[in-house]
Amino acid sequence: MQVQVDLKSSRPAPASAVGGEQMSIIELAGRFGPATHVRHWEDVGLLDPPRTPAGRRRYDHAHVTRVAVILRAKQAGRCLDDIRDLIATPAGSARRSALRTHRDAIRARIATLQVAHDLLNCAVECGADDIAACPHFQRELAAAQPDPRRWDHH
Repeated sequence: MQVQVDLKSSRPAPASAVGGEQMSIIELAGRFGPATHVRHWEDVGLLDPPRTPAGRRRYDHAHVTRVAVILRAKQAGRCLDDIRDLIATPAGSARRSALRTHRDAIRARIATLQVAHDLLNCAVECGADDIAACPHFQRELAAAQPDPRRWDHH
């Protein structure tokens, strides 16, 4: 399944206008599992569903896409304020710039996690009784440390 993302901040058209199915909040949340906090996301301005004359919320495909975007952004480390700002950012160069900044931050996190993974892997696979005494682990640990000259305040 490929999800196409439309981050427009405007209110989605009613499902009848786009030929899509309308659903309740229970049905929308049910598509994504218990980690969906639809009402909270409405409270913070991430979702703005139309309501029936009786006041019930109605969701369509655009809302399904928006929830998928919110969940992916959260998985990528974005907070709700960042997600709301991204959704409100006009499409084009401003949005690409915001996405590029976040992508670069994720790359840095991945690099840090890779170093941690390599150290843990070395420790797990080491045959020494005391990992702190293992020369191979010590080399890996030293290689993972920041350059000590950067910390020299002289």
